[in-house]
Amino acid sequence: MARVNGGVESYRGPVVTTAVVLPLVVCAVLIPFRNSFDNANAALLLVLVIVAVAAFGIRPAGVVAAVSSAVWFDIFLTVPYNRLTIDDRGDIETTVLLVVIGLAVTEIAIWGRRQQARASRQSGYLAGVMTASGAVAVGGSADELIEHVSAELVTVLGIDKCRFVTGEQRPGTPQLNHDGSVSRGEHLLKVERDGLPTNSEIELVVQHGGVPRGRFLLTAAARLVRPDLEQRLVAVALADQVGAALASRDAAAK
Repeated sequence: MARVNGGVESYRGPVVTTAVVLPLVVCAVLIPFRNSFDNANAALLLVLVIVAVAAFGIRPAGVVAAVSSAVWFDIFLTVPYNRLTIDDRGDIETTVLLVVIGLAVTEIAIWGRRQQARASRQSGYLAGVMTASGAVAVGGSADELIEHVSAELVTVLGIDKCRFVTGEQRPGTPQLNHDGSVSRGEHLLKVERDGLPTNSEIELVVQHGGVPRGRFLLTAAARLVRPDLEQRLVAVALADQVGAALASRDAAAK
């Protein structure tokens, strides 16, 4: 996720600049034809510009494109020309609709990009769980599986690092529970609001058949992360695969 946001930030400036300049260019091109070109058609062209900018999923750029389109439409294509004034009621309505439609299109584009990103994440989560399940099914090395799952947990939860340990649980340590909740003692933490604890490792118990087999210690100290319930449940599912592998190893050793 951080990588996606970083990619958006890399072109945010140019997109916002385009949102200001492109409507100006379109309106300037239409100036020689404004007496013979219906303003409704000009507004449709500007809507296409707004849609193109909004497709990048950057809300400020979409808003700027909508406002910029309305301003330049008013100045260059409505009477009186070259003034931020509109005399015709129809042109006023067109200008208002231009802004409203532009803002609506921006929100729809952002929603669509979020849905696409969510589907991509879900596909990645499923691939990680399936890989771990495959390793268990073919009797792969438990140590290799632990290493793989540790890396997956870092990615899925957005944390700094993860390590696997054996031994007893430590009292007072935050726990990522089997139902996806996070608790410290009897107190449930609001991860979506406050993020994962940054002042302590979080324990994710690895178990199979109700028998603890070890713990993943999750570290989220460098930055605040807020994995949602779906991400936390995927983390639990990954840990369960390790539990199954360790149970099989222990049974084979007897």
